[in-house]
Order: sequence, then C-alpha cells, then structure tokens
Amino acid sequence: MNTEERQLSDLLHRITPEPPRRVTVEDVAFRLASQAGRAPGRHYEPRRRFGGRGLVPALAALAVFVVAGLSAGVVALVSHHSTPPVASGGGPTTSTSAPASATVSSSATSGPVSSGQATQPSAIHGGPFGAVLIDHQTFTQDSLVAGDGALFAIAPGSLDRIDPATGVVASVPVASPAPGAPVVDGHTVWVVSYQPGGVIELHGYDASTLAQVASWQVTALGAVSSTVEGALAAGPDGTLFVAAGITVVAVDPSTGQVTQRYFLNSASASSVAVSPDGSTLYVGSGSFRVVKFAVNGAQRTGDSTMNIGGAGGNLVATPGGLWGTVGIGMSEWVWYAPNGDLSRAARVSQGAGAGLASVPAYSGGHIWIGGGQTLVCADPSTGQVLASANLPTDNGALEYFSSVAVTGGQAYAYYEDQPSQRSGVVRMSLPAACASS
Repeated sequence: MNTEERQLSDLLHRITPEPPRRVTVEDVAFRLASQAGRAPGRHYEPRRRFGGRGLVPALAALAVFVVAGLSAGVVALVSHHSTPPVASGGGPTTSTSAPASATVSSSATSGPVSSGQATQPSAIHGGPFGAVLIDHQTFTQDSLVAGDGALFAIAPGSLDRIDPATGVVASVPVASPAPGAPVVDGHTVWVVSYQPGGVIELHGYDASTLAQVASWQVTALGAVSSTVEGALAAGPDGTLFVAAGITVVAVDPSTGQVTQRYFLNSASASSVAVSPDGSTLYVGSGSFRVVKFAVNGAQRTGDSTMNIGGAGGNLVATPGGLWGTVGIGMSEWVWYAPNGDLSRAARVSQGAGAGLASVPAYSGGHIWIGGGQTLVCADPSTGQVLASANLPTDNGALEYFSSVAVTGGQAYAYYEDQPSQRSGVVRMSLPAACASS
C-alpha cells in the first residue's frame, strides 16, 4: 500500500469503520462514489457587487476515475475551444482515455481579448494619498493585484489587465472564478474556478497578451468549503497551492501534475497561503482554524483556533506571520497572528460595513488594508500600523478603497462610490513610511 492509499484508507475508516483489511483503490472509489449521491453539487455563484460574498457549493465525493487520478497524480488538459465531457451527475469530468501515468503538457491558445480606451485621470475629493481615478471599470472586490509591470483584476465574467500608466483595460472571458485575487507568477496569471463533481480548474494566461497558455483540472477530496476566500496561492518556486475539499493540492504549473496533497482530515479548506521563504503552508478552515504544514513532506507543524464567531479567510503570509479576516458583513475585520498562531492574533482594522470587504494585501513589501473607513499600511513583520488615512464619504455613504497593489513606485487600489456611480482603479502616492520594501 502506497502513502496515498494509506491516507485514503485512514480517512475512510474514520467515516465508515470496519474490520481492518487492505484497502484498494477500487474499494476507496466505490465508497466515495456511493457517498456522492447523498450530497449532489450545486453551481458556484461569484461574489456580487456591493452585496456580500458568494458561496461555493458543497461538491460531491469523487468517482472511480477520480481516485485513480489521485493515486497517480493524473491531470487533464482542457481545450480552450471545447467543453469537457459531462458525467451523469451533470458536471464536467476528467477524461479517462489517457493512461493514469500520462503527463499532459499545455499548449498556447488565444482567447478573445478586448481593449478599452485611455481616460483622463480625475481627482477623488478627500481621497487618501492624493488618489486619482485612472479608469472607469467595475471589478470584483479584493481582486486587484500587481505583477509583471501591470495590474490584474477579476471583473464580472472576465480577467482584466490594467495598464498602470494609462488605465487602459484589456480583458479575456473567464467562467465563474472563485472569490479572491488572481495569482501572478512570473509572466503567467492564474485563475481558479470550482465546477460540479469535485472538479477544480486552473487557467493560466500570458501576463502581456492574456492569451490562455495552460488549463489544468485537479480533483477535490470531499466537499469544497462554502466559505472559500483566497483559495489559490503560489510558492516562491512557482508551485500552485489550491484548496481542494478536505485537502490542499500542490500543482506543478508547467505540467499540471499534482505533486503533493496536504490532508486536513475533516473540515474543508477555505483559504491558503505560503510563507515568503516557501517552507510553510497555511490552511484556513471552519470557524475558524489555521493548520500549518511543512511544504516539503506535508507534515503538520501547527494547529490553532480563534475564539470568535464567523468564518475566516483571505490568508496572507508575511515574514512575521499570518494575516487574514474573520467575521462577515459589518463584523468582518483583519487580524495578524505572529508565526501563524491564532491564540496570539491581534485585531488590526475595523470592519468595512455596508456590504464592503476589508482584506489584507501584501504588496511593495508592506501589508495594506482598505475598506470603507480607513486605508492602512502596516509592517509585515510586526503588525504595526505605519500609515493610515481616513476614507471619504459621498453624502454619508461610504466610498470604498480595497486590495492595494504597488508597482512602479506608486500604489493602486480598487475604488467604488455608489451614490456617484463611479468605480475603477485609483493611483496614489506611497506614504513615506511605506515607500521602501
């Protein structure tokens, strides 16, 4: 019995105990497939604008071909121009035509890309750090990131690339991206989406052209969390880590192969982060627990909980420890936990309120926390607030600044002003305390 089969065997004995015997891949597949009929999957709903957070469905357990894929680390390339085969349960599945040991390489494809026009920057009255609006697009809250000399964000139905100098936006269609920001690794932008039947899709796009360059499927084990927030992260070596039911999978971005699974045993993973040195994987689950793993070897190295109600997520790892959110709606706030120990966590920000999110972003060597009340820059090693600015209101309604991204010596944030029907990316000067990385 190999390591994968032994882990699956232990898992099944906790669910349906029986007299000890050797458990085969086929045995595991049969039991998991039987459980799948009890909890049919639902389609994922993306987060709504100004409307709180979308829910990721409880997905069904895996069928026979899925378990075979887990044992061999098999993945399948999804054609950008075709629809994956559909199983009897209604969801896309991994093809079984290729041998389980096959390695499928990616091939560059091009999707339809549209370009916008440059607009004249406009000042935000009372905006922090001299904020000016450089475009007039609507993006998903908390999805703005910087990488490869550009800005990227998720919009309804698309991945967008924003030129920080001109505000010009180019976009490519993306189906049902999970809540959270895309991940920029080198010259590739990655987006994750959850499909029915335990299928998780990872799509890679060229950071300059937005042409799709890779598309992989991996499989979840058990139900996917209904509170996924920041389900995808990249290590310093480029390895992708994605929340996959009661496990987190490590994926080689060049081949799509699953190189490791990290087992939570019970609760489903809702958020993941990797330490800057690549040694530690942080996994958030439930209400609210953080489990630490050694990236190499997948051993648990820590487990802590937070004694406050509400789901947590949006994990961000920095040299000093871990940042994230807890609560929901008006009660959501950002915390900092030295060394990722939630028993030592301290509150850093107030909740945004009014259906707006307040999440941490690690960019330009500092932590940034926005929302609807203040915009904060903090020390990533100590949690100390270095600079703070009050955010303006429009006739008493909150104006929203979030997901700060630093590139080219300036800071950028997503902005919304609901009463004035304005939204887009704002450019700001870096405060002196946060100008060096």
